[in-house]
Amino acid sequence: MSIVIVAGGAGYIGSHTIRELQVGGFEPVVLDNLVYGHREIVEDVLGVPLIIGQVGDKQLLAKLLSGEHPSTRDKEIKGIMHFAAYAYVGESIINPAKYYKNNLVETIMLLEALLEDSNKKNSIPLPIVFSSSCATYGIPLETEIPIIEATRQNPINPYGRSKLMIEKILIDYHKAYNIPVSILRYFNAAGAHIQGDIGEDHNPETHLIPLVLEALFNKDGCLKVNGIDYPTFDGTCIRDYIHVSDLAKAHVSALNKIVNDKSLSIYNLGNGKGYSIMEVIDAAKKITGKEMKILKSKRRQGDPPVLISSPEKAKNELLWKPEFKDIESIIKTAWDWYLLKKR
Repeated sequence: MSIVIVAGGAGYIGSHTIRELQVGGFEPVVLDNLVYGHREIVEDVLGVPLIIGQVGDKQLLAKLLSGEHPSTRDKEIKGIMHFAAYAYVGESIINPAKYYKNNLVETIMLLEALLEDSNKKNSIPLPIVFSSSCATYGIPLETEIPIIEATRQNPINPYGRSKLMIEKILIDYHKAYNIPVSILRYFNAAGAHIQGDIGEDHNPETHLIPLVLEALFNKDGCLKVNGIDYPTFDGTCIRDYIHVSDLAKAHVSALNKIVNDKSLSIYNLGNGKGYSIMEVIDAAKKITGKEMKILKSKRRQGDPPVLISSPEKAKNELLWKPEFKDIESIIKTAWDWYLLKKR
């Protein structure tokens, strides 16, 4: 089997993509600093090699890419999947240096290692699939919904700007050095693997669905809803939720594409349908059969009223079709995993 190096593979989306890579006949090798990742998921649940280190460690990367490292010795490397990033929007505003150093500088070092390796081998650099974000779009106009790949990008926080800067660098490197690149802009990843053994486990947790489930699970649980006066049908923000396994499958399809055609491609990954915060809460209450208190609070700075993707390009070019098409099926997988975690 061919090796795929998964940078940040001990995290939420990375771990689910590892499983889809395994299904697709690849042999993943994880490179992760474990600041937020889960060692036990990689080694015990997924059973793949884990290399603890920075994605921009050029000395380590040189060993991996040249086959001098035990994890890649005598094996063909097909590509890199790059999930490694800090991703807390609020923290990025308070401490932008952390985000530019880790997200941006580390990626540049990774790209330098890829170029040096290709120069030594006199070959085209390895393909790279990059984990980007709908945060690069900022606050779109009402006329720009649903968001297509050509929608103007105007991020409003350092996290989103770090992702957009990397996108621009990757596009330039593709043009100058022929690096095959696929840029995947996620909307709201959610849910857990259908087997129930991997799921969403952030610390701290900021995503809506796990926060809702936590509030529903706990006696006298309470959820704070930030903003009830948006120009939407029920006053709360509307978002496009995509199941994490559907997201993972798109990564494998994107890798296969650029391995074959050496192209540059950019895709939005979402379901193309929006749900309000209150709709998510109501769906979770229905699935769990539980109730909770809601604390209505003021808006958070920079929260767009509506973010909905147009995933048509990914569907057409990658022949990708999300299997979890409604919020209830997504939440059900998250709840099943949550209950197993609490045992």
